[in-house]
Amino acid sequence: MQAIVRRSVVVIVITAMSLLGWAEGAAVPPPEPAAPSREAASVRLPSAAFAAMETMNPEHIRWHVRFLSHDLLEGRGTGQRGGDIAAEYLATQFAEYGLKPAGENGSYLQKVPLVGITTLPQTQFVLLPKQGPSMDLKPLDEYVAYDQTQQVQSEVDADIVYVGYGIEAPEYNWDDYKGVDVRGKVLLMLVNEPPSDDPKFFKGKALTYYGRWTYKYEEAVRKGAVGVILIHKEDMASYPWEVVRNSNSGEKSYLKLEGPALKVASWVQLDVAKKLVAGSGMDIDKMMMDARSREFHPVNLGAKLRTHIVSKVRNFESNNVLATLPGSSRLKDEAVLYTAHYDHLGIRPEMPGDNIYNGAADNATGCGILLELARAYGVAKDRPGRSVIFAAVTAEEQGLLGSEYLGKHPPIPAGKITLDLNYDDVQPLGAPEEVEVTGAERTTFYPWVQATAKEFRLTIRPDARPEAGHFYRSDHFSLARVGIPSFSINEGMKFKGHNEAWGLAQNKEYTEQRYHQPSDEYHPEMDFVGDAAMARFGFALGWEAASFSKLIGWQKGDEFEAARAKSQ
Repeated sequence: MQAIVRRSVVVIVITAMSLLGWAEGAAVPPPEPAAPSREAASVRLPSAAFAAMETMNPEHIRWHVRFLSHDLLEGRGTGQRGGDIAAEYLATQFAEYGLKPAGENGSYLQKVPLVGITTLPQTQFVLLPKQGPSMDLKPLDEYVAYDQTQQVQSEVDADIVYVGYGIEAPEYNWDDYKGVDVRGKVLLMLVNEPPSDDPKFFKGKALTYYGRWTYKYEEAVRKGAVGVILIHKEDMASYPWEVVRNSNSGEKSYLKLEGPALKVASWVQLDVAKKLVAGSGMDIDKMMMDARSREFHPVNLGAKLRTHIVSKVRNFESNNVLATLPGSSRLKDEAVLYTAHYDHLGIRPEMPGDNIYNGAADNATGCGILLELARAYGVAKDRPGRSVIFAAVTAEEQGLLGSEYLGKHPPIPAGKITLDLNYDDVQPLGAPEEVEVTGAERTTFYPWVQATAKEFRLTIRPDARPEAGHFYRSDHFSLARVGIPSFSINEGMKFKGHNEAWGLAQNKEYTEQRYHQPSDEYHPEMDFVGDAAMARFGFALGWEAASFSKLIGWQKGDEFEAARAKSQ
């Protein structure tokens, strides 16, 4: 191992940020070595690592994004031809970079057993208000629904009970159920969680897992309900109805069932919910306000949901793609993990016009970064002490399924994985002046994240939209659930040559016009300098974490601290 050297701010920025005419292979003379010290968090890369980081090139990321989001890959749908091609492409690149396979049977692939569910047109979804005519809802326009029991047909004829946010959180002295027996009932509930500015109450403005729709479904199953109807309200969900519709049309995948499940997992438009509760002589706005109180009690609307759900059920396998760079010290049985999901929403043959969800930003960018990280580690003349695992996971768009399976079946025990760094939807907008690392502050690694950001002249930006719960919406969350300290790396909203308002406008335009839509396509004018900057930032963090004498942990009292202790 070459002597550890401490790089100056100037050198780090010139080579790592690609802000001022970066050129591949440019020679940068190393400064004099400094004596290592652990008195304070700081960035120290060995010269071999620094040289490898210098080779990281935004054009490499561009090439990967261009291919992975090409129409020929048909939107990289889970269990679809294009998704399988993407997996093979990723495995081939890992092999080309000299990384060893970390999948099953000496391969780069980890098989993920899945069940594909397509809700068929014969399905009927009828709301029966307490008063007034029945409401035979139109699929996709007014509702989306899946039968999570993975049966070909199911029937529900059950009372509808309004349960507010559908949350039971003892640590916040919050219980929307109040001991009411909801077995066999359909639960009408709000997305998100009670609003607050108090960081000690549901973490203030930041959404916790209690606000995610996945939690609400899980809690309803634990309570014995047969169905859930989520009310979509755009400002509360943080995305428009189009996202709900596009994410829940066509085939939806699930891990093979291992226990009870909902017969009806559904969303409805706000106007549908207004009409339903009006039939019970109630006002939806007042009901939403009432749900903000700890005194809220469930309300039986005197209404019913009557469904006949007909599904096409397809058992299949998709693959996580896993590769490893073995470590160089006695710590080689432990590892740093890098993740990015390669799947998107596939192709909709029945849809007129452009029906390919190419997923250029979401998440060909993350895959391009993952591959460039793998290449850089592969060319380094030395290796960090711990091993480095690269995982391109499947079925993220289906509910973080590939990463959930990876967390339950990691290539090494979860307790030996010191850190997961995830990349998801890194917009190619130019040179960033900020970085978002939401969740990093929850780990004992955060001082080194801060020091690295300072060396890279990046301001750590608080989550631009904490109410959207981004920490719980990408694959690092699946790893956090099994105890692995995990967070995603992304750009903030301030870019060189632009003010913050410009970045916020770009984010708004993307969310409204391209996110989970066929218009998320590759364009030659995309600027991948920022993606490369995020790759280098993650490279420095990962190498540092792989060289620590001790494993990284969660901060005391964090919700994942117990899972970490259990894993070890």
